[in-house]
Amino acid sequence: MKNSTLIPLMLLCALAFSIPAYPCTSVILSGKVTSDGRPLMWKNRDTGAKENLTRHFPAVDGHYSYVGIVDASSSSTSIWIGTNSEGFSIMNTLSYNIKDIEDESKSNNNGRVMTMALQRCRTVQDFQNFLDTLPRPLNVGTNYGVIDAQGNGAYFEVNFTNYYKFDVNDPAVAPDGYLVRSNFSFNGRPIEEGRGQIRYQEAERQVRMALKKKDATPDFILRNMARDYCNPALGTDCRSRSYTGEWAIDQDIIVRRRTTCSVVIQGVRPGEDPQLTTMWTIVGYPGTTVAMPVWEVGGEEGLPAMLKMDEEGHSPLAHHGYLLKEKVYSWDMDKVEENRTRYFRWSMLSNKEGTGYIQQTLAVEDEVLAPYRKALKRWRKGGKVDLEELGSLNKAADDRLTRFIREVE
Repeated sequence: MKNSTLIPLMLLCALAFSIPAYPCTSVILSGKVTSDGRPLMWKNRDTGAKENLTRHFPAVDGHYSYVGIVDASSSSTSIWIGTNSEGFSIMNTLSYNIKDIEDESKSNNNGRVMTMALQRCRTVQDFQNFLDTLPRPLNVGTNYGVIDAQGNGAYFEVNFTNYYKFDVNDPAVAPDGYLVRSNFSFNGRPIEEGRGQIRYQEAERQVRMALKKKDATPDFILRNMARDYCNPALGTDCRSRSYTGEWAIDQDIIVRRRTTCSVVIQGVRPGEDPQLTTMWTIVGYPGTTVAMPVWEVGGEEGLPAMLKMDEEGHSPLAHHGYLLKEKVYSWDMDKVEENRTRYFRWSMLSNKEGTGYIQQTLAVEDEVLAPYRKALKRWRKGGKVDLEELGSLNKAADDRLTRFIREVE
C-alpha cells in the first residue's frame, strides 16, 4: 500500500451511511485454469437502480486511481465492481445469511468499502489488512471477491464483526481452481437462510462446462454466463433449441429484470504490467446491451462515450438497453403489477427469424470487440496499452453503437 493502513476519521464516518444492496451472481477463476493463464472475475449486478455507467476516479492524496461501475448519477462514487492502477480488482455479492440475526435490519455499506479498497489496495493481502483496520461493527453483510496483478484471488465473506477468506489458488479450498458466490455464504447462519442457491448451481454448471471445453475466457463468460436464462430447478433454458415459448418466467435465472450490468475483469499474468488489466463491460441489461472493454490507464478520457455519463445523466448504451428491457417486460394479459416483473417476452429477445434483441446485440458485439481483441494482443506483446490507438478504437466503436441504438428499437 502507498500509505498507512490507518483509515482517516472522515472515511470512517462514511461507513455510517446506508447504501442499498441487492442480489448478484459472481465467479473467480484462478489463472491456473483459464485459457491464457490470466485470472478472471465476473459479476452480474442485480440492483434497484435503473441504470449504471462507468466512471474513472483519479489518484488523490497518495491513493490509487481506479475505474468501475457506479449508479447512473452525477453524485455516485460507490463502486460496485472495478479495478485500479495497480491491477487490484474488487466486486461483491450481497449475502443473506452471513450477518447475525440481530444485525439483519441494519444498513449495508458494501459499495463504500469497495471504493475505499480500490483507493488503498494493491494486493489481496492489502485488502485483508484493510479489513483488519476497519472499525467494528463493519455494517456490511457480503461476499467480497478480489484479484490482483500477482495472480492472487479470493473471496472474503464479511459480517459485522468477522470475515472468512477463501483462496482460489488453495487446492483445499478450490480444488478445481474456481469459486462461485451468489447470495449466501458458507460461514454464518445455515446456507438455506441465504438466497441465490439456484443461480449458484447454474453458475457452477457453466464454469464446469467452460473448463471441460478449455474455454475459460471472457468471451465464454460474456456469451454464456452473463446472458444465462436457465433455471436448473425447473429444467428450462430459454436459449436452448427446445424452448419454444413466447413468454418466460423471471425466477432464479442469472439474468433478471434487476440485472443492470455484467462485468468480466481479466487480470494479468505475474510480471505483466497491471495497466493491461481489462474490464470487459456490459453497462446495461445483458440481453440488450453490447459489451465494451475498459482500461484504467486511459483515465476518464480513455473511456468510450457510450459507457460514460451524457448530458442527460445516462450512459447512452445503458439507457438504450434499459428502454429495450422495458419492452421485453411488457406483460399485458392482466392488471396484476407483480406479473410485469414475473414474466418477460422471450420472443422479443430471441426468435427463429433472428431479429430478437439478444441476437442483434451479440452480432454487433462481435463486430465491435474484434478490433479491441487484436489490439490487446499487440499491447500485451509491447507491454502497455497504446492510448492513441485506444482513442481511435473507442471512436469507431462509439460510432457503430450510435447506429446500433438508432437501428434497434
